[in-house]
Amino acid sequence: MRRLVLVLAIIAGCLVSTGTAEAATGQLLRDDTGLYPRAIRLEHSGAANGRIMASVVTFQGNADGVGAIYESTNNGANFTQVGTVEDSGAADGKGLCCATLFELPTAIGAMPAGTLLWAASMGADARPMSLRILKSTDVGRTWSYLSSCATARNDRGLWEPEFSVAADGRLVCHYSDETDPAHSQKLMEVRSTDGVTWTDPRPTVSSPTFGHRPGMPVVRRLPSGTFVMSYEICGQGGQYDCAAYIRQSRDGWNWGSPAKLGIRVQTVDGKYFTHAPTLAMAPNGKLLLIGQILQNPDGSVAADNGRTLFTNITGTWHAQPAPVAVNNPYNNYCPNYSSPLVPSADGNTVLELATDYDGTVCKTYYATGPAVPDGARLAG
Repeated sequence: MRRLVLVLAIIAGCLVSTGTAEAATGQLLRDDTGLYPRAIRLEHSGAANGRIMASVVTFQGNADGVGAIYESTNNGANFTQVGTVEDSGAADGKGLCCATLFELPTAIGAMPAGTLLWAASMGADARPMSLRILKSTDVGRTWSYLSSCATARNDRGLWEPEFSVAADGRLVCHYSDETDPAHSQKLMEVRSTDGVTWTDPRPTVSSPTFGHRPGMPVVRRLPSGTFVMSYEICGQGGQYDCAAYIRQSRDGWNWGSPAKLGIRVQTVDGKYFTHAPTLAMAPNGKLLLIGQILQNPDGSVAADNGRTLFTNITGTWHAQPAPVAVNNPYNNYCPNYSSPLVPSADGNTVLELATDYDGTVCKTYYATGPAVPDGARLAG
């Protein structure tokens, strides 16, 4: 239930930190609440290609959740707010969480390539919840409602929508689902030919152990055509509770047996991330992964916790310094929670957006640092 607690705490205005007094390194994106950042580099938007678009969840008025949309035209050196996403599903304090940002790589229905999609979990405080999608055809300046890729069938939660386009050209919405009585939480996917009508709901990770809670899916497609999904699995107990996992798909829709947990991500010396992993891919196929908390092979918190990301080199994961340093993140919805990574066009540098407390306010910071220059890929 940690995501429900997260949302209700924000709506109630209870942004109280129990963390450190020193905020993260990096530049400040906005000087007030900025949660659950997302960032992408435009590749299918004509004259706008190369720009970096970013979004964060913030609040206005009567705790109304909105998406703040930012743009960088200088490779992440600085950002300017260019748009705001507002939707009735989050108005009047209904609740907003876990927004995502996606650029269509190809036309989907009436939407041309380059259309931006923004989606979020809405209605945590006014059930049933839904994953509502808005679109922009002017590089994030204005937004209009498109559809909902999922609506809860009971008073349980739907969280963390993410998009991909499968090999057959259909748009896929991935999300975390608490509404099945047989599972505390599972990962689901649905697909669409036009972004309006969604069909074929099916699980991608659905553990036979009721208490397991796979969540926070992120999908990337490698140059080879293989799709890779990262996610966490909470509810396991022990040192690997909420550890980061990956799995692969040849077509972006079939991910193997949902009952299999997947491959736990760890470096060659046994370090691993727990909580809120995200995945990125450089144009050369290099994979980068980051999580909230870095742990040693014995389960203790690593000395470089909050300052590390992983890169995948020919099938193995290696640690390197992260661009933003968050001082000792812990299991909480703010410090280093679900930090997006955006590799440069040549793969030599990587932009990171990460959240941390500034006093009692959760804010987003950003910085760019080096990435391992060697090409990387998953083995096989």
